[in-house]
Amino acid sequence: MSLGIVFLSEVFGTAMLTLLGCGVVANVALKGTKGNNGGFLMVTWGWGIAVFAGVYVAAKSGSHLNPAVTFGLLLNGKREYAPGVPVDFASTLTYFGGELLGAFLGAVVMWLAHKQHFDAEPEPANKLGVFSTGPAIRSTPWNLITEIIGTFVLVFVILAFGGIPSGLGPLAVALLVVGIGVSIGGPTGYAINPARDLGPRIAHALLPIKGKGSSDWSYSWIPVVGPLIGGGLAGLVALVVPIIATAAP
Repeated sequence: MSLGIVFLSEVFGTAMLTLLGCGVVANVALKGTKGNNGGFLMVTWGWGIAVFAGVYVAAKSGSHLNPAVTFGLLLNGKREYAPGVPVDFASTLTYFGGELLGAFLGAVVMWLAHKQHFDAEPEPANKLGVFSTGPAIRSTPWNLITEIIGTFVLVFVILAFGGIPSGLGPLAVALLVVGIGVSIGGPTGYAINPARDLGPRIAHALLPIKGKGSSDWSYSWIPVVGPLIGGGLAGLVALVVPIIATAAP
């Protein structure tokens, strides 16, 4: 498989992820929407469905959708990221680039869908919260630890599925994301994905959003570094801890 196909697959899959995922946050957070004040449970289920859709769209590239997943597979010693895609420097950068661009584009389309409600929303924090995560209690070390733990769970369990979702894999990963959200997502909003947070945060900074306020760049490194550490640790731990893969051989 060519790296161009891999790139496009990850772009479209990750764009679908952030279009639907950031979209459910917009529906809950922005003034006057039909889903306004729908609550955190609605957000977690919306993100789970967003993952479900994104995994299917990006099936050809193995549906990473997340640099932490790519990094975890790399450190786990996988020979291929997807059938016909060897693990090397060029393919790794291709995945990272596709994931980041896709996350950015999905957030832009989400903004277009909710443009009038962004204009009507008076709170800058609610507007930023649609695009990117933020802590309930701001504490750099503890926020970082939360993101590490959440992403470790994500990548470790994905490796238990067999590395690349297949069959019931998309549903299993979607439910896993819901589970992480309702269990340990409250402290930081559970980015668990550097591209999911950074791409939309860049979109927030660049788009002409009325009264948007700061993009909170002082916090932005936590949902990037934390998930990369968590995903990398999961890949390494999975080398020494036996995992029974549920995917077909």
